[in-house]
Amino acid sequence: MKKLLSLVLATLMVLSLVACGGSTTETAKASKMTMGTGGTSGTYYGYGGVLGQYIKNNAGIDVVVVSTDGSKANIQGIDAGDYQLGTVQSDVMAYAWEGTRSFESDGALKSIRVVAGLYAESVQLVTMDPEIKSVADLAGKSVSIGAPGSGVYFNAIDVLTAAGLTEDDIKAQYQSFADSADALKDGKIDAAFIVAGAPTPAITELCTTNAAYLVPIDGDVATKLMADCPFYTAYTIPAGTYPGQEADVTTVTVKATLIVDANASEADVYALTKAIFDNIDAIKAENAKGAELSIENATSGMTAPFHKGAAKYFAEAGVEVVTE
Repeated sequence: MKKLLSLVLATLMVLSLVACGGSTTETAKASKMTMGTGGTSGTYYGYGGVLGQYIKNNAGIDVVVVSTDGSKANIQGIDAGDYQLGTVQSDVMAYAWEGTRSFESDGALKSIRVVAGLYAESVQLVTMDPEIKSVADLAGKSVSIGAPGSGVYFNAIDVLTAAGLTEDDIKAQYQSFADSADALKDGKIDAAFIVAGAPTPAITELCTTNAAYLVPIDGDVATKLMADCPFYTAYTIPAGTYPGQEADVTTVTVKATLIVDANASEADVYALTKAIFDNIDAIKAENAKGAELSIENATSGMTAPFHKGAAKYFAEAGVEVVTE
């Protein structure tokens, strides 16, 4: 009898350990996510760090924020299983979903889902050359247009095309935000395209110590650009956004978007979406881009489907979004 009782107890202990082990493994997977952002001098990295903290503190998901090469790298990282979250430009997300432009060789990637639109990413054309007052003035100049195939690269090409210029009409340089700022300081380039939420740290630093300024992207150039590429919208960078900026600057924008692995659990994505949008005021106090967080902004203009977890949160707020 004692042997039988011991056997039963041992069996129960084994089953309990197996159950606990399985539960622990599942919880561990759910409790940690890696978020791909961008360069350390860009908005993605700093803002991603703020969002990561609110997700960790309010959803119980440990978010590890890593610096990356930006939108394309983040999408590819999610597809490869290296990341579970990523900040991306809405236009690059569209290329990935459709398998066009920078994703022609990859083909359409269906492993991503939208969590929410975050803020406007303005196309900022910065220079220290007083002769450059418009996009047309870039002809013959040395201009940084981002890494080949990057979101910035295609934004720059779109703007140049709308102004009647091609890549061959400029002396193209392919540099990151930080490298572009350094090259401008050193006089190695004449202008640079930087696509990020304003104020962008790299531009702020440049304007603080140098006579740098933003070139408007407006008039016929903006009109043609928005007609040819409907994911662009008009945007005004208010006076005072950067040191020495005395007037508003008109440009165009795409939208910074938070995406997630399609295989992430509905419960986790609901929780992290709630952690962000239930804490808008607190996030705004830590990062200026938090001022653009809203249910309307989060759910409009998306070309890829939303994750069901995010959709559940927005439905509770009275907004229905497309999942798949």
